[in-house]
Amino acid sequence: MSEVQKITSLHLDVLKEIGNIGAAHAATALSSLLSRKIDMHVPKVEMVSFNDMMELAGGAETVVVGIFLRIEGDSEGSMFFILPIEQANRFIQSLINDDQFSFSDNKLSELGVSAMQEMGNILSGSYLSALSDFTGMKIYPTVPGLSVDMFGAIISTGLIEISEVSDQVIVINTSIFEEGFDNRNEVHGHFFLLPDPDSFTSIFKALGVA
Repeated sequence: MSEVQKITSLHLDVLKEIGNIGAAHAATALSSLLSRKIDMHVPKVEMVSFNDMMELAGGAETVVVGIFLRIEGDSEGSMFFILPIEQANRFIQSLINDDQFSFSDNKLSELGVSAMQEMGNILSGSYLSALSDFTGMKIYPTVPGLSVDMFGAIISTGLIEISEVSDQVIVINTSIFEEGFDNRNEVHGHFFLLPDPDSFTSIFKALGVA
């Protein structure tokens, strides 16, 4: 059995705590970037099957906005941040003050693409920084890549290695919202964490929950 399959509810609780610390750091950075109060939290971390992962994203053929990066250092793997295209549009429109921006356009605005990549940098960097602080390990993200495509096409890159030893992935549900506004402005995204085979052993040993 792989280390991914050995992950228990205790491990997920620890990852959720780390995720909320990372979310707090990311919210501070986004608030500074937007010059208004942004809040973030991680309501749930769970293990799901590949099929359930596809359903969370609306199906393998659903067009989404995806940020992809590799995790490098003392532990390696792949990380994806997936947003429904409508929510990604709304967030970037707010970020660059352009209510005409859309990821459905044939010719994407370079400013909008850069803003989405910066968001991916902030979110992934904050989460991995919190994980690194907790473990004392050197863990860092590569420069994120951006794709607007069917979810199945985006996620296939990270499934190649993990599918050899597991049919499950770690999902870090993430909510982003501006304080003082109703829930219609809340953005719900998913981090899909796909550790390389056996790479999480050292992390959970460092956390004391191996």
